[in-house]
Amino acid sequence: MADNPSDALYELLRPERLTAVVDIGANPRLTGPGAPDANLAHSSLPYKRLLDLGLCTVTGFEPQAEALAELLRRQGPRERYLPYAIGDGSEHTLHLCKARDMSSLFPLDPERLALFNEFPLLGQVDREIRVPTRRLDEIDEIQDIDFLKIDIQGAELEAFRSGQRKLAKAVAIQTEVSFITLYRGQPAIGEIDVCLRDMGFIPHCFADVKLWPIAPMIINGNPRQPAHQLLEADIVYVRDFSRPENLGAEQWKHLALIAHHCYGSVDLALRAILAVAKLGAIGPDAYSRYLAILRAQAGR
Repeated sequence: MADNPSDALYELLRPERLTAVVDIGANPRLTGPGAPDANLAHSSLPYKRLLDLGLCTVTGFEPQAEALAELLRRQGPRERYLPYAIGDGSEHTLHLCKARDMSSLFPLDPERLALFNEFPLLGQVDREIRVPTRRLDEIDEIQDIDFLKIDIQGAELEAFRSGQRKLAKAVAIQTEVSFITLYRGQPAIGEIDVCLRDMGFIPHCFADVKLWPIAPMIINGNPRQPAHQLLEADIVYVRDFSRPENLGAEQWKHLALIAHHCYGSVDLALRAILAVAKLGAIGPDAYSRYLAILRAQAGR
């Protein structure tokens, strides 16, 4: 049994260990034009509440030296950050852009950048460095993955393919997807969706949707104010809960904690809790106990 954080849902579920979070591309977004400060960047993490409550451990990967240094400066007792670039295991060129959060193992496509305001400047490559990549399945520092958060500017598909063994028991993945690709050779949303469905996941919700104005239109004097054009999104996939036989009791427990604390998805959390109860891993009063938790939280 993991140590005992003070959380009513955790007390109801009593998982055998803390939820294992892996963050690939943990860049705190502290560089480049318009980047947030450290506190804002940290607060935007989907697993922040889990971390604050002591309900998870976090292993993050960030190959950019400046970003890694910031992560190490403010890491907590349940966090660790490693300098690895996750990929197919071979050496690649990392294209470091003026806006560091646009840096990628894929080269930018100037014609696509020109479609959008400010992107030709933000995507300007300052320098290129050769970096080794490591397959997710071959990283010894990771034993378990329950929740994967990934944002590596186009290289997400290769990370999924290189980590199918370690992701076999994961219950949630938040990944960035692109509706219009900005990098040469970058997979679009359709390829990501097919891959994750083949791995046993289904879409659950959008954590964030990014719109961007098409050049040269400027609305209200703000070159970043969009009209309707979709650019990217952070989408959450979860283990296919329509096939309950594919999840064990511990997986359901971690899914309930992630759904409740990371996304406020109380319907999914309840479905997971009922599945745990059906397996006999928690008491038959789990339904009423969870509803009482929700009433208590609503009354705060």
